Amino acid sequence: MQNRIFSYVKLHRIPILLVIASLLFYFVFAYKLPRTDFIKLLCLFIALFMLCFKLIQFEKWNYKFLLIVGILFRLVFISTEPNLSQDYYRFIWDGELVSNFINPYLAVPNTLIKQQDLVVANAKELYNGMGDLSARHFSNYPPMNQFLFAIAAFFGGKSIIGTTIVMRIIIILADIGIFYFGRKLLRNLNQSPHLIFWYFLNPLVIIELTGNLHFEGVMLYFFVWSIYLLSVKKWLLAGIPYAFAILIKLVPLMFLPLFFKYLGIKKSILFYLTVGIVTVLFLLPFYSPDFINNYSQTVGLWFSNFEFNAGLYNFIEKIAIYFDHKPWEFIKSYGKVTPYITIAIVLLFSIFKVDQQLKNLLLAMLWVLTIYYFTSTTVHPWYIIFLLPLSAFSDFRFPIIWSASVVLSYYAYAQIDFKENLWILAIEYISVFGYMGYEIIKLNKQKPFFRKNTTSNVVNSI
Repeated sequence: MQNRIFSYVKLHRIPILLVIASLLFYFVFAYKLPRTDFIKLLCLFIALFMLCFKLIQFEKWNYKFLLIVGILFRLVFISTEPNLSQDYYRFIWDGELVSNFINPYLAVPNTLIKQQDLVVANAKELYNGMGDLSARHFSNYPPMNQFLFAIAAFFGGKSIIGTTIVMRIIIILADIGIFYFGRKLLRNLNQSPHLIFWYFLNPLVIIELTGNLHFEGVMLYFFVWSIYLLSVKKWLLAGIPYAFAILIKLVPLMFLPLFFKYLGIKKSILFYLTVGIVTVLFLLPFYSPDFINNYSQTVGLWFSNFEFNAGLYNFIEKIAIYFDHKPWEFIKSYGKVTPYITIAIVLLFSIFKVDQQLKNLLLAMLWVLTIYYFTSTTVHPWYIIFLLPLSAFSDFRFPIIWSASVVLSYYAYAQIDFKENLWILAIEYISVFGYMGYEIIKLNKQKPFFRKNTTSNVVNSI
């Protein structure tokens, strides 16, 4: 037994050293990093991304080794509170409300905190932690997300750290599920199964999901599970986890029109019915006459009030200001237009890019979501994570570049007023646009990208 262990360590000594270095960097990131220290954050992130690249390069066929390594990286964060995001305070607040059968969509924290008999554990600390912006708005997290918050609050023992640990366990299990179904789906798409590690070992995924408790990974678990079911022709059953994905985060909702041509008229109608019925069933416990108005009002703020790490919007805004437009007026006008642009893009891809090949459906999803993020006023770093599995299922790798360069947007976290540096953001987006352009030209030479029914036989060399 000792000889086997010694032989294994000797054979894999370099990857093991890379793992040890990564564990140390993740520990520093989790426990020794204030989010105002941008230089330290940037250096740690770059180092972790380089180590991730080398680990995949050395051990990409050693699935058990990299699976265990990915889990170990996540467990480093298990007992710490998030250091780059304060959203988890609102998660716990909503979870406390739902676990006590209080509808989080009907009253804002600013109002609830004034109640003498408020049943929320650690209410004052949660209220102060979530910040004024969150405290004065209704919850914008969909119903199934609320149920998960409630489960975490119930099993968290009325403790903030206990509740965060339960949330982390849920998120880690979801990532393992993505690894499981992602590998199977990659095989069904004739893609190399090792590509799933560009999600599973990606520092952005580990830091923003397990570390900062964002639930994109849980949404992606249901999304990838649903697409896997489609790949094995269980299209009706696929509607159930797809509805769950929408009920965690609304983003998969924009892909629904893309299924029409892929499934055909009869199947797509039944698929939509399945998604609709499951969604309605989860909405019913929260429904009230004020629910739709309150929820749509809060979601609408993301289109017309908030601005962070925006790409094309920043460029267009500067032109508008040059012609004497006021920034606070321009963002509202821009926010009214972008939903229609998104709808138009989805319909165009539904007509011209989707057929009965699953890979083309996923390729259309990749481009719809990419264009949506390019035109959005708010692109938080964890939003980019959805692009990573879509990238693995296609022949495009520019989302990996974006997952590395998006760290530059954290510069704003180091400023007292969260003021962004547009030159730094320009580096982020130039790197993404540059590599994306390179890939389009490269793949277009092999088979025209803008032709209907395009597929690519590019060898996955990463």
